[in-house]
Amino acid sequence: MTGGRSEVVHTRVNATDDPIAHLTPEDIEEIGRELDEIRASVMDDLGESDARYIRRMITTQRYLEMGSRAVLLFSGNPMAWVAGTAGLSVAKILDNMEIGHNIIHGQWDWMRDPKIHSSVWEWDNVTPADHWKNSHNKVHHTYTNVVGHDNDLGYGIMRVDDAQKWYPGYLIQPVTQFINATFFEYGIAAYDLELGKNWPTRHDNPQWRAEAKKVVNKIKKQAAKDYLLFPLLSGPNFLSTLAANFVSNIVRNYWTHSVIMCGHFPAGVKTFTKTSIDGETRGEWYLRQMLGSANISGSKAMHIATGNLSYQIEHHLFPDMPSRRYQEIAPRIQALFDRYGLDYVTGPLHRQVGSAWSEIIRLSLPNDTSLRQTIQILATKGMKGLKARARATRFRPA
Repeated sequence: MTGGRSEVVHTRVNATDDPIAHLTPEDIEEIGRELDEIRASVMDDLGESDARYIRRMITTQRYLEMGSRAVLLFSGNPMAWVAGTAGLSVAKILDNMEIGHNIIHGQWDWMRDPKIHSSVWEWDNVTPADHWKNSHNKVHHTYTNVVGHDNDLGYGIMRVDDAQKWYPGYLIQPVTQFINATFFEYGIAAYDLELGKNWPTRHDNPQWRAEAKKVVNKIKKQAAKDYLLFPLLSGPNFLSTLAANFVSNIVRNYWTHSVIMCGHFPAGVKTFTKTSIDGETRGEWYLRQMLGSANISGSKAMHIATGNLSYQIEHHLFPDMPSRRYQEIAPRIQALFDRYGLDYVTGPLHRQVGSAWSEIIRLSLPNDTSLRQTIQILATKGMKGLKARARATRFRPA
């Protein structure tokens, strides 16, 4: 965005309406001022009730994990296996989402608690926390939905916008994304290392090799805990406990992947060109977060399970605000959207997940080409015909 205008790359190639055409530069800066006021009103009000919340959440998670692992000592019993696996899955989700992700964001640094601080917190994930802080906190939250800068858009392996050139390899994008979801924590670790970019030059890059070694060591630590130590403690139930731990990790991976995909992929969310952020003002940065994020509606339990990333819009506006406060400010944020004629993208989990996967499938095909059309073209004209279709429907900015 420059000068109060946006070079929005629409998520649907036929969409031509500029979502902020009706806003003046003064409107955009006023939006920024109003958001600054909302942030200040909450941050100035933080206190003991907030600190008590995160401490209770950490205690709850730890007791749930310990209890679930204790039950899994008897995992040879089917009921114990189901109960222990379910409990451990929830414990891992809480650790990664409501606790780890938010502490690493610095949401609780104001407490000055040396044990609950972004500088020291480590989580139950193969990605070291300091790697996540760089790729997620610094890069993703700075360049949200800027194609070519924000690698959270597709993690470097997906076509995420109509404006991106289509290649035949994108046809398997739904499959590769499902595999990515299954082993999501490992995909994130590779993404944080920029593995594809740095692997060819690894011998000439000792700093990168040192960072890669950190990841390998973290993977070993996590594997030793989940796939050796606790299964061994189960004695004759070694294999069933190992399987339970594996399933718990996969459940956590599917959940975190789904929540994250819902934040930036559903229909209605906008993406941006690299040049659109040249000279970007504070108000324009806020506006990009508003247009580039989507929420999930649901119960309090669902919000906690998502780490309150169900309030993705609010999180992107104020990433260092304690997550429990997003629900409090959401009505004020939605009222701001309404007042300035902007679309507050939200919906129930099943709809947002479905919308995100629909986009993944749609973007795996040439623009303006349905799955049925793709199959017909491949059957009658082969890959050459599909490439010709891609050239004919390639996105061309007005």
